[in-house]
Amino acid sequence: MAIRDWPAAERPREKLLERGADALTDAELLAIFLRTGIAGRSAVDLARDLLDDFGGLAPLLGAERSRFCTARGLGDAKYAQLKAVLEMSRRYLAANLRRGEALSCPADTFAYLRARLASYPYEVFACLFLDNRHRVMAYEELFRGTIDGASVHPREVVRRALGHNAAAVILAHNHPSGIAEPSQSDEHITRRLREALGLIDVRVLDHVVVGDGACVSFAERGLL
Repeated sequence: MAIRDWPAAERPREKLLERGADALTDAELLAIFLRTGIAGRSAVDLARDLLDDFGGLAPLLGAERSRFCTARGLGDAKYAQLKAVLEMSRRYLAANLRRGEALSCPADTFAYLRARLASYPYEVFACLFLDNRHRVMAYEELFRGTIDGASVHPREVVRRALGHNAAAVILAHNHPSGIAEPSQSDEHITRRLREALGLIDVRVLDHVVVGDGACVSFAERGLL
């Protein structure tokens, strides 16, 4: 049965307009993005197939172009649309962290870092560089690794902090497994970075571990 023949309350678009986007499942949200299905499969059916095929929404959104475009119902046009939507989301979130405004809302920081890091299929280590009033000066992704980890070099982090004349930093990295729980190696590198940055009077305000839909804050855990 085509979606247009479903009861209005069950159609993804009408459901979103009536109850808000957070009331929709991943498949329903993806169906709105897809707009149409394929022969014998509605947009929602196709969305469910794609989520099963890719292993969830995050792997789908972070898929390489070659992998994305070979899936049924997708292609270059959908890939371009998806990348545009993701970039608009990042820019919207970045607007709340733009230079000239004090960083005062952890939720905004976590949302921005999730948008930047959560979809990577490999580990990425990044920094937010802040001035002495905790205003965001820059965001940089400094190291990329594998699905298991990334090598982080304190000397390079110190160099970039000096380059931005930063007074403080927020460290961040993703866990491609989707589990945001910090590891012992995460705690170890955080200590090393605090020591190295402390030598140039740059404070580490937090280290945020990004997983699927969740972040863990070292500051909130009392690990700093």
